[in-house]
Order: sequence, then C-alpha cells, then structure tokens
Amino acid sequence: MNAVLVSVAAFLGIFGIVYVFLMTRHRERIALIEKGADASIFTDKNQAYYPTLKFGMLFVGIALGILLGNWLDKTYDFSKGVAYLAMIFLFGGLSLILNFLIERSLNKTRISE
Repeated sequence: MNAVLVSVAAFLGIFGIVYVFLMTRHRERIALIEKGADASIFTDKNQAYYPTLKFGMLFVGIALGILLGNWLDKTYDFSKGVAYLAMIFLFGGLSLILNFLIERSLNKTRISE
C-alpha cells in the first residue's frame, strides 16, 4: 500500500510542477501580447534546433556506455553498478557535449549563408 501511495504522490508532484510551469509561461506570454509586444520574441529565428540529432547521439552514447560498462565488469572485475552507471553517464554526457559542438557549428554555417 505504501508503494502505491508513494507512486501516486510522485506522479502528482511531477504533474503539478509541469502544470504550474506551463500555466505561468502561458500567462506571461498572453500578458506580453496584450501589452502589444510582438509574438515573434518567443521564437529565435537565428538558431536551428536539431532534436533528432540530440536524441540519436544521446542514445548512441548510452549504448556505448552500457557496452563499455559490461566490458569493464567482465575484464577488470569492476563492481557492476559502478561500471555501468559511470560509463552510461560518461558517454551520455560526452555525446551531449559533442552534440552541442556540432549544433553550434551547423548554426554558424547556417547564419553565415
């Protein structure tokens, strides 16, 4: 019974935070538009966004982390939890840093055209 209550409370807490965030953002945008501000301030025309590249690189990084964690566990007798978590976070983080550098490079070439 406690597990059900904790799960429901966690779900409601996350839902509440997301709801408050979205409603506050919506009210702020409506107030700016009512005051006569241009609606284009909510979008950045100079920056391209590549979500598929980001998620693809993240998932590849996580997969490489799992593979290297397994290799460390089998070859060097690392603790399973330490090997897997460390490598997943390491390669996931490296893939996001690499994604940032690639997107910055793509944005520079897109803006200069």
